[in-house]
Amino acid sequence: MKILTQWLRSYLPGLPVDDRRLAEDLTLRGIAVEGEFAASCGGTLYEMDITTNRVDAMNHYGVAREAAAIYGLHLEPLALTAPLEESRTGAGVPVRAGVSVRIEAQDLCGRFTARVIRGVTIGPSSGIIAEYFAALGQKQILAPVDVTNFAWMAMGHPTHVFDLDKIEGGIVVRRARNGERLRLLDGSEKTLSGDDLVVADEVKALALAGVMGGWDSRVTEATRNILVEAAWFDPAAIRSSSRRHGLHTDASHRFERGADFNAAPQANHLVTRLVIEQSGGEAEGPLVDVQVPALAARTAERPAIRLEASQVRRILGKTADEAGAGQGISDEIIARYLTALGCSLTRLEAGEFAVTLPSWRLDLEREIDLIEEVARVHGYNRFANTLPVFQGTVRELAHAAQEAAIRQTLRALGYTEAVGSTFVSAEEAETFGCAELAGGVEGAVAMGNPLSAEAGMLRPSLAPGMATMLAHNLHRDVSVARLFELGTVFAGSSAEVKERVGLALGATGAAKAAVSLYKPEDALFYEVKVALETLLGRFSSAQDAGSVSFDAAGLPAWIEPGRGARVWRNGELVAVFGELSAAQLQARKLRQPCVVACIDAQRLLEDPLRQPAVTELSRFQAVERDFSFLFPDAVTWATIEAALRGPAAQRADPAQELAELRSLRPVEIFRDLNGKAVPFGSYSLLLRAVFQSNERTLAEHEIAGWTDWVVAQLTALGGVQRV
Repeated sequence: MKILTQWLRSYLPGLPVDDRRLAEDLTLRGIAVEGEFAASCGGTLYEMDITTNRVDAMNHYGVAREAAAIYGLHLEPLALTAPLEESRTGAGVPVRAGVSVRIEAQDLCGRFTARVIRGVTIGPSSGIIAEYFAALGQKQILAPVDVTNFAWMAMGHPTHVFDLDKIEGGIVVRRARNGERLRLLDGSEKTLSGDDLVVADEVKALALAGVMGGWDSRVTEATRNILVEAAWFDPAAIRSSSRRHGLHTDASHRFERGADFNAAPQANHLVTRLVIEQSGGEAEGPLVDVQVPALAARTAERPAIRLEASQVRRILGKTADEAGAGQGISDEIIARYLTALGCSLTRLEAGEFAVTLPSWRLDLEREIDLIEEVARVHGYNRFANTLPVFQGTVRELAHAAQEAAIRQTLRALGYTEAVGSTFVSAEEAETFGCAELAGGVEGAVAMGNPLSAEAGMLRPSLAPGMATMLAHNLHRDVSVARLFELGTVFAGSSAEVKERVGLALGATGAAKAAVSLYKPEDALFYEVKVALETLLGRFSSAQDAGSVSFDAAGLPAWIEPGRGARVWRNGELVAVFGELSAAQLQARKLRQPCVVACIDAQRLLEDPLRQPAVTELSRFQAVERDFSFLFPDAVTWATIEAALRGPAAQRADPAQELAELRSLRPVEIFRDLNGKAVPFGSYSLLLRAVFQSNERTLAEHEIAGWTDWVVAQLTALGGVQRV
């Protein structure tokens, strides 16, 4: 927003610093000045960035209040009309003159003030309003309308003026009727719903409350009598209406963030005085001020906060100029800063205050908020650099080592960590949910107030987010991607949410093809399979041969049939992976295969890591032997490996294991689609075994005996040796 220093100085006549220094000091206190420009009215025009929680500073008087607190200056009061006789009433009680006001939606409107001005002559603005508007680049309309804009720029509270002669009966603040139509000041016509709040008369809606006035009741050059309105509306109600109708105005911007409950009568007085100055006329009757006590208690009459000066000094530490003496912020400084910001302090006992909060600072709720204000006004740069006192010991999180091992392993395999959205659509939650990978918990968790239909559920799996991230890369010409995400997944229901750690891998693009073991088009699938085997091998319960196995039964619908597998560890399902189905690729507009793996990381985190063991290298020569066998498709590699290297793999003497069998790996796998070289339902496997001893050079008769034993083990599995 734009702020004029000349306007600020009218509230701070004794301001001792120049505009450059003022900008620096405000910025250091969180009231950021982003740009400085020469103003046509004199002084400097500040371009400011005010955070959304500081709606009280989104005006000239609010910024002047901050400067007064920084420099310890007296803040001039706003030039208001000496109030005429006021009439404070309960909601719905008419008054004896002026206009009647009735608040029907008492949960959405907490205060409504109104005053009648009769006998005005409408023309353009003049004087200080015209001068400041020219400097700010603010469009001038008609004097009464300009006055309302001048008022919110001056003190921050939005107001509105109606043509009194177009109002039928009194003012009613109510919810709109479903289907009720209202033409607004921008010329648009809106169809209202029962969730909208309107300012109406006894017959029709006059304005969309807190957002924009109505066309039919607007002030024109023909207007002779005016009704000035200043009110307080519930922030949530204004935000809802503003978004529903696609409107964002200066008024809604402030009401949405929490206006000052007590500013309504002051703003009404200010507008009344300026309208009479600019357009003539006379105020008729008392100021009508209707309040809802319940909303006043929630905003302007909040209970006092107990503040201990010792807590201020403990948290903020020593100031830079007092570092040598070991002193911090004194009680007097605390009281001065908070009083300057509008708080009222009552001393309870030595070093303790009861702090009554100002009605314009709804962001202050706790003692720590007041401590932050003291630090902010004093200046963060004026505190000594000290380290916080720490008592106790640094304790590593329970699963920190396992999480680090997962990340380290995947990064070493070429995967990059990514972070996806926590929310998914209901369709994705149903498609990608898997109770077996969620600790056996069924169901997906729906959001009570979702941002959109595409983000209405908490993710039951990381797989949909991974598929989305792969698509995001491919759509931006990143044709090769290897990603992983470690994060929380959710299952159960809104009444009882179960959280669990999940892991997802995603791969797309070029992969190294080992054509002797599988076809080039299968390389990406097997690359992810190797990554899973490597990862599971880092955990102790997966180090024994045969403890990790794969099957292709019961795959979820998001995996292309015949292009995926389930991963079992010690009889428990720990992962599913495979190529995204054609439907998923089409939904994401993808043209190349993508492999996604979904892992139950919670089970991995509960296991200890496999500890590396160092063994002495043998000084004796190793001997390789190849075995060519035909196996039925039902015989898996896990079965073969368990038969030769598992606990049951023993020599003729059952008490002695075949320790000299150092490695076992498939060299070539072949299937004949025509069923000639290899019968249907079978595959040919070329297996390479390496024998080696740490004690001696192996003799030929030993190798022959072991070779015969290997052949016997493989034959027992149903294999047929190829000669």
